[in-house]
Formats: sequence, structure tokens, C-alpha cells
Amino acid sequence: QVQLVESGGGLVQPGGSLRLSCAASERFFSSSTMGWFRQAPGKEREFVADIGPTGAETNYADSVKGRFTISRDNAKITVDLQMNNVKPEDTAVYFCAGRGLLGSRSAGTFPYWGQGTRVTVSS
Repeated sequence: QVQLVESGGGLVQPGGSLRLSCAASERFFSSSTMGWFRQAPGKEREFVADIGPTGAETNYADSVKGRFTISRDNAKITVDLQMNNVKPEDTAVYFCAGRGLLGSRSAGTFPYWGQGTRVTVSS
């Protein structure tokens, strides 16, 4: 059974940085597209970023482009999200997700999910 475990959430001031990490349970990871999604209170879960199996292909939501960077380490079976210049609107629970090569930015195409880690941006 595939398990994804996020870490690194917390409280950060506007303009600050935070790094989220997701550890996978097995080596399906190396052939999968991994993504980060977020869900703010009262809102639907939304796509943040994803990264292809080799790490060469990345995609970002317009709201985080230029501020967030997704990366992966297939040897360590981890995928990270570096969040820079965070804004109050980045406050949400962040979820790590995984899928096969076929899919899209839609959360429904990702069968594997972590439990989430909370990020709060506030002064």
C-alpha cells in the first residue's frame, strides 16, 4: 500500500519561507508524477504544483509561479515544495499526492494522498 507522509508545515510570517517535504513508502515513486495541492478553509482543494518522474517537467499554479519550487529526490523517495515570499492567501492544508503518468492537474486523477500538513501565513 502506497503511503505518503508530509512534514514541514507551521506558522510563517508574510514574506518568509517554508519547505514542505513528502516521503513515499515505496519505489512506485520513481515512475510516478508527484503533486502538491492545498485546501484553505471553506474552499475546494486546488492544484499547486506537480513534477514528472525524472524531475525534468514541472508545472505550477499561476498563484504560486515564481515563488514556489517543487523538486524530488528519487533515491530518497521524497518530493519537496520550497515556498518563498509567502502570502496570507497561501494559508491552507497542503497535501502531497501521487499518480501514474496518465492524468492532469485535477485532484481526481491522483489516487494516492497524504494526510496533509498545515501552513499558516500570519504576522
